[in-house]
Amino acid sequence: MQIAGSIALVTGANRGLGRHFAQQLLERGAAKVYATARTPERVDLPGTDVLRLDITDPSSISDAATAARDVTLLVNNAGSATFQNLVTGDLDKIRLEMDTHFYGTLGMIRAFAPALASNGGGAILNVLSVMSWMSYDGANAYGAAKAAEWSLTNAARLELANQGTQVTGLHMASTDTDMMADWDIPKNAPADVVRTALDGLEAGRQEILADEITAQAKAALPTT
Repeated sequence: MQIAGSIALVTGANRGLGRHFAQQLLERGAAKVYATARTPERVDLPGTDVLRLDITDPSSISDAATAARDVTLLVNNAGSATFQNLVTGDLDKIRLEMDTHFYGTLGMIRAFAPALASNGGGAILNVLSVMSWMSYDGANAYGAAKAAEWSLTNAARLELANQGTQVTGLHMASTDTDMMADWDIPKNAPADVVRTALDGLEAGRQEILADEITAQAKAALPTT
């Protein structure tokens, strides 16, 4: 995937990683960057094409896909963190995690896959987590949703291979965004994570591990 000259769409581009993705894509020469958010008025990056998009709303996804038929790179970054456990947590919040990370990402892939095929194949980058592979008491709904999104990423890679679409998963440990603002723990710099992600995307990598904690967690997974 060559970023220079690409037409990118970034979900959740009003803050955090999404804003860094949109900014760095422009800096690397993307011809157009659709910066999308549920609250588009909060997108403050000059040079982007701003779209309203709620990935938990199928009609909103459809509208975005109609407006951005020229996309060659889809960055599925939008997320939620409700900090719920599965056994005792609020079911509505647990469903929100799955609606966002799994069904929302799936909806985006289904809606934009035809455009990617028409535009030469392109690429999809899904923003995942080290919690795709582990549980954490107090945030197990997030972990379950990210595990489902990891499986979705691997499945989409197989299903879209024939149309020439590169599907890449980005995994990271705690990163300094609004989502993690209340956690007093070591955190990645979001600009560094995005730089690593875009380098890996251009190198054609299927999976990008943004930090040592994530690399160790992946290495500890059973191989059989």
